[in-house]
Amino acid sequence: MAKEVVKKVKLQIAAGKATPAPPVGTVLGPAGINLQEFCTKYNDATRDKMGDILPVEISIYDDRSFDFVIKTPPTAFLLKKYAKIDKGAVKGSSETVATLTKAQIKEIAEIKLPDLNAYTVEDAMKIVEGTALNMGIKVTE
Repeated sequence: MAKEVVKKVKLQIAAGKATPAPPVGTVLGPAGINLQEFCTKYNDATRDKMGDILPVEISIYDDRSFDFVIKTPPTAFLLKKYAKIDKGAVKGSSETVATLTKAQIKEIAEIKLPDLNAYTVEDAMKIVEGTALNMGIKVTE
């Protein structure tokens, strides 16, 4: 008999830095899974991406076992990292806080492609450019 998924939880945790303390503990504790085991597995799986914030989708089964899928970092996080800024524009697209080149946008689009609703890198670039524009990041040739 196959295990039944009781709950699905989505979190954004810094790579390699999951601890049983909040927010991980407060979300996963009531589900009854072993927090230390989750933290150890997550930290081992994300050690190579240290410093990035990674979304993780956790499936919790009826026997209190779990598995998880690590997604690519959020687009806004990648844009801020590449533009070397702490936050986007307060006024959105009417204010410019940084500029990125098409090549940098393409790099971000290639990283994000598996999680985006796009089939080609060009389509993914349009999605990333839209996010950049809303964050006040100008895209140049």
